[in-house]
Amino acid sequence: MTDYAFTQKPVTVPKVKSKFRRIVTPIPSPRSIPVLKKLSRYEPQSLHHELPVVWDHASDFQVFDASGNCWIDFTSGIFATNTGHSPPEICRALTRQLNQKLLHNYVFPSQVRAQLAQKIIAMSPLPLNKVFFLSSGSEASECALKLMRLHGHQLRQRKNILVCFDGSFHGRTLGAQMMSGKPAGKKWIRHIDPDIYHLPFPYCQKCPWGRPGYEKCGAWCFKKGIRHLKEKNINLDQVAGFMIESYQGWGAIFYPKDYIQALRLWADQHQCLVTFDEIQSGFARTGRLFAYQHYHVKADLVVCGKGLSGGLPMSAVLGRASILDRAPDLSSTHTGNPVCCAAALANLEIIKKHNLAKKAHDSGKILLSQLNKIKHKYPNVINLILGKGLLYALHIVSPNPDEPKNAARAGTMQKWAQKRGTKTCPVSQTKELDVLLGDRIIEKAMQKGLLMVRTSSGTIKIAPPLTITSEALVEGASVLEEAIKECVS
Repeated sequence: MTDYAFTQKPVTVPKVKSKFRRIVTPIPSPRSIPVLKKLSRYEPQSLHHELPVVWDHASDFQVFDASGNCWIDFTSGIFATNTGHSPPEICRALTRQLNQKLLHNYVFPSQVRAQLAQKIIAMSPLPLNKVFFLSSGSEASECALKLMRLHGHQLRQRKNILVCFDGSFHGRTLGAQMMSGKPAGKKWIRHIDPDIYHLPFPYCQKCPWGRPGYEKCGAWCFKKGIRHLKEKNINLDQVAGFMIESYQGWGAIFYPKDYIQALRLWADQHQCLVTFDEIQSGFARTGRLFAYQHYHVKADLVVCGKGLSGGLPMSAVLGRASILDRAPDLSSTHTGNPVCCAAALANLEIIKKHNLAKKAHDSGKILLSQLNKIKHKYPNVINLILGKGLLYALHIVSPNPDEPKNAARAGTMQKWAQKRGTKTCPVSQTKELDVLLGDRIIEKAMQKGLLMVRTSSGTIKIAPPLTITSEALVEGASVLEEAIKECVS
């Protein structure tokens, strides 16, 4: 985490007028300063670490402030607006629902909730055949925790253990944060659940077990992790389930396919559940409806949020009927809120009608091509580019690395590869990430009319709405390149 703060004092920047961007004032806009000050005074300071852009309205892949500035959005409102900002279909659905004068109905039945439940199950892969709607991703994660343990208790009394992963993030409520693999986020928790364990994340570019390269060793890596649990005297028959982010969010890092396949096989053999957290990755973002489908395995539970409703507060837990029906008290004040359901139903129809999963796959090739060109120009700044579909993360490093140290490591890796008759993985030489430089690049891009996701970890995440045009993708990438060039020079 860096202490770097985006300036809230207007900075005079070059004016921009392109097809998709417009910068006509100092940034941040002087007109936005009173709003920023008011929010800083009345809200927690933790809410004010993002870029100082006061959104007035947003349409498709563009964000506008009240001063006439316009940005290309490479954030999708933090992965919530996969179908674009304010699509007409969702706006019309919301207008119809408002005119119906039904804004809330607790868990009493409604037509729109029934339609949404049927729609999302029809789109979801088997064996997912029931859904429970909630309001936030953290709620959905908590629900999955509960369902995995209830399922375990049905099999045997102490089948209670949940296995999660270092570095993962499942939310900020108590259970979700204990499943998350970020120790700093748990400092406020006095009594950590003793039956939640974490395995090292199989980050092949920086192997947790010290191997110098990647040679299709995902299954080996999973078995190594299981042995690691056994060495801690954990009774593996008491494992109730695995909680898995379909990719590690901060760096867009996917698991090796054979790792997840080995995990799925082990879970079947030991009667435990596999839950995929798709809060950030779901709804066509990575080129499939759900990112876990890239691993060619089945899910027992899937946790959804963000991209489900096109921007309204709604989440869901998808699962097998035998799991969801077992819980006697699945209910919430805002379960299947009719306004959110109307938005989500329209959102899913857009995804299906326009085949946005395929569009994300195709547009992702264009984006990756542009990012690789930038990496070729700045290999000492962009160490890695990871992701799929319209989700990528640039791993930013200092442009002045310790060259002798890296050269020695490269030689060691080459010898390891030659010994095994394989090629050295081209991304195995991970370096220390430069958080400050990443933040400066994001701020510079904002001043030029491009918004990107800040992770405060040395990565820059790029996730534009899936509806973005190829032309806008290329323009956005050119802005990113300009920002890097100015920051490193």
